[in-house]
This record gives sequence, structure tokens and C-alpha cells, in this order.
Amino acid sequence: MQTGTSSVWLGAGLLIASGIWQLTPVKNVCLRHCRAPFSFLANHWHPGRAGAFRMGVEHGIYCLGCCWFLMGLLFVGGIMNIYWILGLSVLVLAEKTIPMGLWLGRIAGLGLAAWGVFLLATTA
Repeated sequence: MQTGTSSVWLGAGLLIASGIWQLTPVKNVCLRHCRAPFSFLANHWHPGRAGAFRMGVEHGIYCLGCCWFLMGLLFVGGIMNIYWILGLSVLVLAEKTIPMGLWLGRIAGLGLAAWGVFLLATTA
């Protein structure tokens, strides 16, 4: 399999790490906040420009925490591979918008980790 990175070990490690991240409680907390931006605003309101900036940074951290390993997978499939970008975008969108998004992310996590283990097993 041709990947974006020339190192099978790095690619497999990123796949396994992102798969495990999808299953962690921290990912679930970040996803919960990122899925409900209006709830976040209602519960974390700070007045003024500085407050708006602070809320933006806090919410941005949750959204980054939700998807940062999936963004790292661009190094596996190729940073400029439009199909890989589209697939990851659809996964992120589905995770954040559909009612069963949490479970979809968990299934994807198991699949990503299994894919990484498979890559390691076939290269050794």
C-alpha cells in the first residue's frame, strides 16, 4: 500500500494512535462540547471582546481535541490526496452532526487501529 509517508512504521503508528484516541473519554468530552456550540456559549459566556476571544479559544481547543489525530492521518493517506481529505472530512462531519456520530467514531477508531496493526503485521 502506498501511503503519504514513506515510513510504514510511522503510518501504522499514526493509524493505531488515532484509532485509540477515538475510543478515549477525553475525545468524547471534546466531541460533546464541539457538537453543541450554542450550549457551550450559554454555559461559558464571558462579556466583551476579551470574553469573546476567550470563548473562541476555549471552544477551539475542544474542537481541536476532537479531531487532531484525524487531521494527523493526512500524513498517512497523503496531505494533498483529495479522496483521503474527503473521507476524513465526511467522518468528522458525521461524528459531529448525526445522532449516532459517537458510535461511528468508535467504529472508525477500531477500524483505524486494526488497519495500523495489519500494516505492522504485513511488514514484519
